[in-house]
Amino acid sequence: MKNKFYHYIQNLQDSITSKLEAVDGKSKFQEDIWIRPEGGGGRTRVIENGRVFEKGGVNISAVHGELPETMRSHFGVKDAQFFACGLSLVLHPKNPMVPTVHANWRYFEMYNQEGQIVDQWFGGGQDLTPYYLFEEDAIHFHQTCKTACDKHNPDFYPKYKERCDEYFYNSHRNEARGIGGLFFDYCKATDSMSMENWFSFVTEVGNSFLEAYVPIVEKRKELAYTDSQRTWQEIRRGRYVEFNLVHDKGTLFGLKTNGRIESILMSLPPHVQWVYDHQPEPESAEEKLLSVLKHPLQWV
Repeated sequence: MKNKFYHYIQNLQDSITSKLEAVDGKSKFQEDIWIRPEGGGGRTRVIENGRVFEKGGVNISAVHGELPETMRSHFGVKDAQFFACGLSLVLHPKNPMVPTVHANWRYFEMYNQEGQIVDQWFGGGQDLTPYYLFEEDAIHFHQTCKTACDKHNPDFYPKYKERCDEYFYNSHRNEARGIGGLFFDYCKATDSMSMENWFSFVTEVGNSFLEAYVPIVEKRKELAYTDSQRTWQEIRRGRYVEFNLVHDKGTLFGLKTNGRIESILMSLPPHVQWVYDHQPEPESAEEKLLSVLKHPLQWV
């Protein structure tokens, strides 16, 4: 399974980066191959200063070795080896009318001292972070997520949509990071779902990403915007940074397993503002966004 999924994310990285380069029309992804001293490595691809994408990364990694002590205590084991692989992407567009997007699909195995698998699971999801809310974009993104989920189980979309709303939440701000999407973790074999079934589901979601996001980018990338709207984008990006550094499990896992810091922090946007006690104008588009982030909506 680990070889099968790693092969999948290698191909997925190729298809996503080639499509995004075509959408941008200016910049290309720069590739960086890296090795983790304790075992494994990855292939980082970053795009910067494009016509559409100010900064973005589409990274894959496959790391293995002894489970770090912080992770052993988390999983309640004394001695264990692990393998983890996944694709993680974040795209920060230049135009504030185009939303930031994040996605991640991953697989994890844990072994005993004899090298036998004692635990394995899939995780992942995709979510949208707009700066200006176009309801039809939110509906399109969520409908694409729902369509992918419904092919496997009609309960998956409402379940994983709710988990996404709960997970991507800045509790210290009492607001969601964005308008959600899907989030699932610890997807293990059950009587009704084998690991092969989970593989089919996770790859279905991964394959839906370009369909969920690219039409939104194409529709909004040429819209005019003002300096004040750009400022609002940078203020909201600050909330994105706060979530990733304070709450995000993937970031913390990378830091605790001696991951490559440049790849872990590629998710951070290049231009951000923290304005003291900033409040949007009443009844403005900015205030409309905040009201939705305080109370997540059912988009489909």
